[in-house]
Amino acid sequence: MSEQEKPKIEPGVCIPWEEKRKEFSQITGDEELVKRVWEEVDALGYLYIWQCLLSF
Repeated sequence: MSEQEKPKIEPGVCIPWEEKRKEFSQITGDEELVKRVWEEVDALGYLYIWQCLLSF
């Protein structure tokens, strides 16, 4: 993948919602709720990675 093809990932994000959304064929229910929960869980993963890096 060249530099032009790589998606821009914002700080504090491991896997952007737009990329994760492609894994689901259909979301039955409130997609905004699923997006919000995913972004919160993803942010915790990002925080965990940084904590591990800074601790050692």
